[in-house]
Amino acid sequence: MFAKRWWQRAYKQFKLKQCEFEALNYLVVDIELTGLDAKQSEIVSIAWLAIEAGRIDLSSAQYHIHKDVKALEQSPVYHGIDDGMLKEGESLEYIMRALSQALYNKVLVCHSALDWPFLKQASVMTGIAVEPQTMVDTMEIEKKRLQSRGQPIAGDGLTLASCRKRYHLPDYQTHHALTDALATAELLLAQVNAMNAGKRIKLADLM
Repeated sequence: MFAKRWWQRAYKQFKLKQCEFEALNYLVVDIELTGLDAKQSEIVSIAWLAIEAGRIDLSSAQYHIHKDVKALEQSPVYHGIDDGMLKEGESLEYIMRALSQALYNKVLVCHSALDWPFLKQASVMTGIAVEPQTMVDTMEIEKKRLQSRGQPIAGDGLTLASCRKRYHLPDYQTHHALTDALATAELLLAQVNAMNAGKRIKLADLM
């Protein structure tokens, strides 16, 4: 029984990866954190928006602040969210329920797979399933593109801002979840356009 389920999942993923980019729906997610340890650090804010038919759907954008953060520590230096702003936020359960609904039947997109362990941890804590079809990492896409060209990668060469500069995308204020989600969505579309070169891009080309 286990082997059968494994093969079913593997076949489903194989079929998914053969889909053309524009045939799938995506949810681009960004989170701001108190630190980088998924077991100790907390989600401070989270935002997302959808890409459908190869276009960013601004009407789908959502931004949430997690009101129950126990200790912001030094993180406000980066994301600017203080204790007063937390009081106007929402519970993690509310946020995860909204994310779960938004992510239904979509591919999760993040700039860095680091976000995924935090989302999984939040899913466990709240008991609310977060089940994307699969995940695309714009940082990993860029890393592979640079490596395939034999280009050296500087220490900060894969930050969201650095990746965007290669595609002549405008500078945005960083460390705001909604702005970063939009910036990541624009980066993904720019990457797909650059990879196109007269051929149809499949999901597998991004993984």
